[in-house]
Amino acid sequence: MSPQLISRGRQKMAQHRATLDRMEKRFGVPAEIVIAIWGLETNYGSDRGQGKSIVQSLATLTYDCRRSAFFDAQLMAALRIVQNGDISANQLRGGWAGEIGQTQFLPLPYIKYAVDFDGNGHRDLVHSVPDVLASTANFLKSHGWAAGQDWHPGTKNYAVIGEWNAASVYQRTISVMADKLR
Repeated sequence: MSPQLISRGRQKMAQHRATLDRMEKRFGVPAEIVIAIWGLETNYGSDRGQGKSIVQSLATLTYDCRRSAFFDAQLMAALRIVQNGDISANQLRGGWAGEIGQTQFLPLPYIKYAVDFDGNGHRDLVHSVPDVLASTANFLKSHGWAAGQDWHPGTKNYAVIGEWNAASVYQRTISVMADKLR
């Protein structure tokens, strides 16, 4: 966590204050947590992966015999995202393992937790900051986030951060970064 990442996070919090307030009210997840995830995953949307075709990447990974069933389900979900009209196949670009958008959802969680928070009728985690922020909060709420509670080690909310990313260093980093953003 560089001072620049924290500073930029505070700027993003000010810039998107109205959306974050609405998000907190609806999902009970503090802005600091969601902004920390956004910052760590893609530097607030500026680094969304290598621009690879999600469909092509997942189709390739489906044939990796170590995790074929996992990636096959992700591929089918990616095709549903396109079929639903949320994002076109050409715009569905990201990391080599199928991560989509500004907080790096895989396609199945995208289908399950993405929300249309900008009201345009589509769930767009690539271009719509309101959709990105609210969908991230919805994921955390759906995994048991306790509104108004602490997010430090040993708490329920700290464990919920682990549902986003199981790496203990990631959980600690989100917790500390959220404190610094506050």
